[in-house]
Amino acid sequence: MVNDTIADMLTRIRNAGLARHQTTQVPATRMTRSIAQVLKTEGFIQDFREEGEGVRRVLVITLKYTGGRRRQPVIRALKRVSRPGLRVYANHRELPRVLGGIGIAVISTSRGIMTDREARKNGIGGEVLCYVW
Repeated sequence: MVNDTIADMLTRIRNAGLARHQTTQVPATRMTRSIAQVLKTEGFIQDFREEGEGVRRVLVITLKYTGGRRRQPVIRALKRVSRPGLRVYANHRELPRVLGGIGIAVISTSRGIMTDREARKNGIGGEVLCYVW
């Protein structure tokens, strides 16, 4: 059993990208589903689907690559920010800009999981889950 499902998800995506795998499987929770939806909307992953029954439900995430034969992963880095031992919160004025706006920060707000740009536009802050670039 994993205590930090978000860190587990990010590690699985990072490892699959480094190994040039086409897909990776992540245990399905509402949080991992929402993060996968944000990554798909922002163009970091190609697609995701849910498979399995009951407790054994998993998200199958299809990774996205650039380049022809050399296949470089679109996701260059994933960094967990807020973790169970140290939560990191920010109001809408203090939301971080990842690499000057090239990357995204995934924020958990009272209106759901969204990017730092969306949260800034809506004027709401929340827990900074991770950085993706």
